[in-house]
Amino acid sequence: MKSKSVIICFLCAVLCALSAQAQELLNYPLDTVNGEEVYRYEVEKSIGLYRIGVNFNVTQADIIRLNPQLNERGLHYKEILLIPTGRKVEKTAKADKPSKVEQNVVQMVETAAEPAPEKVAEPVNENPELPTVLPVMASEPTPEPAQTIELALMLPFESQQTKRSANSERMMEFYQGALLALQDLQKEDTHYRLRVFDTERSERRVNSLCDSTVLDNVRAIIGPVYPIQIERVAAWAASHKVPVILPFSAEDDLDQKPYVMQFNSTDRQQADSLRVWIENHDVNCVVVEVKEADMSESSRMMRKQLQDYHIPYMSLPLRDLINDSASYALDPSKENLILLHSDKFQHVRILMPHIAKLQEDSMSVRIISQYSWIKENISIPQVYASMFTAETDRSAYDAQWSTYFSAEHVSDAPRYDLLGYDLMRAAVAWLQGEQDSSGLQSDIRWLQEGNGGWQNANVKVKSEK
Repeated sequence: MKSKSVIICFLCAVLCALSAQAQELLNYPLDTVNGEEVYRYEVEKSIGLYRIGVNFNVTQADIIRLNPQLNERGLHYKEILLIPTGRKVEKTAKADKPSKVEQNVVQMVETAAEPAPEKVAEPVNENPELPTVLPVMASEPTPEPAQTIELALMLPFESQQTKRSANSERMMEFYQGALLALQDLQKEDTHYRLRVFDTERSERRVNSLCDSTVLDNVRAIIGPVYPIQIERVAAWAASHKVPVILPFSAEDDLDQKPYVMQFNSTDRQQADSLRVWIENHDVNCVVVEVKEADMSESSRMMRKQLQDYHIPYMSLPLRDLINDSASYALDPSKENLILLHSDKFQHVRILMPHIAKLQEDSMSVRIISQYSWIKENISIPQVYASMFTAETDRSAYDAQWSTYFSAEHVSDAPRYDLLGYDLMRAAVAWLQGEQDSSGLQSDIRWLQEGNGGWQNANVKVKSEK
């Protein structure tokens, strides 16, 4: 009778332990990856892969299957692991194509003063950085960093929109590139923590962020995008003395925004760089003239540079170029540099065959183009000014990208993932007291506008044949 009581007590203890373990597992968020239900587990201190397997009742091989990076360098404190629950999820049309982030990193979007939706496939949670690359054995605890530096990303991911624009995909690639930069920058004594906010197009979202305390510990911000948001964040940055890097805007009033750092070059910067290039090359400048209202601002600015610096040029009415009557404006003894009336390729596409015909007539011609035109099939030699002129081997980065995300890119010329990578490294370099930073797509050199904000002055002229 006594032995039966002992057995009953033992079974009760086992059942209680199993019940407690099941209850604990309910506390971990669930997600779906490639049709398989998984827990999202944040690695605790002083725990090894074996103990995690025991706690979740799975094998180490099952964990490594969903987290292949563990084969390379073991566990890291606070990284997010995907742990299989053992349950399959019936695929739907949406589940057939998991998001790029779901494949290896499952994250949630922080929104300003609003609860995140129950399931968001893209970005970000409170601790979204990818695992560090420091080699730590699975049985070793990862030491606490001496300091944690918080950075913020404010981009329009459109996470709560039922139908998202192509722009939201580019924002996702920017974010993913920023994550890879942080992975490379993590150190034993310094931990970079990224907070990501979906600002959409709303001024209300940004106001809510700036009026709350969620940014109190942030040391640098990348974003936002829209002018109505920039004004509010610039004011917040000035009062908190926090640098804000604008990734896409090109404003001319930086003198009123002392903590704003603008990556994009202005039309004036590009025109000035091209004018210097012209002064150093023996070319005959030809300006395609149209009605003033039909000429783009950048083309007008380029023409004004020629006038202000007394650089001679020939005026060529658009109708003469279209009628193949342009030879009188060209110099057969020199290379002829043609300034078109627009910086949008769709507006000048029709002119390309007529300019190519000038080449057939034994004229040496080159056009002033844009960086984005390099993806077009243009046989005419070009020259352009751009921030995107870094010539760095990207093979290691591309291999790293393919490990975590899709090998395909939705953006090109420029690639938004490389832009996110370069600007995140530039933000950290600035916090370390460095004004210059070298990147994969852009080298950055910050130059202060008077006593105001900072402009990326690293605009170079590139000649494409």
